[in-house]
Amino acid sequence: MTRRFVVIAATWFGTGLSPVAPGTVGTLGAIPLYLALARLPLWLYLATLVPFFFLSSWVAGRAQEEFGQKDPGKVVIDEVIGYLITMAGVTADWRSILAGFLLFRFFDVVKIWPARYFDRRMKNGYGVVLDDVAAGLYACAALHLLLGYL
Repeated sequence: MTRRFVVIAATWFGTGLSPVAPGTVGTLGAIPLYLALARLPLWLYLATLVPFFFLSSWVAGRAQEEFGQKDPGKVVIDEVIGYLITMAGVTADWRSILAGFLLFRFFDVVKIWPARYFDRRMKNGYGVVLDDVAAGLYACAALHLLLGYL
């Protein structure tokens, strides 16, 4: 039961098993969860992210053991929380969803400090997730700036 849960959650319902760009596909898989959470008041949306962060870190750590690899590409639950952080406080419309998606993917690939530090130095579940949290924070700031000008 736990093994099955870890695999399903880590691959975000199989989106991480995509043979092409699993991180990008995993981020796309986060959009339905964002749409469900976007109706919440901001404080409750943010409060929801806290336990999801710890769940994601635990799942990512267990998935590394399950898959026998450090930070395997098929683990995309970290992209899910990164995208949810990106979209914090943003109105759910197609422009913001698309812009948030592109900005998060950009910052996740570029890995500006401290994301690169977490990615290279922390080889546990928290390290897998924290670089996406950092990318999500950068993307969130950039998205709010962008939407302020649109």
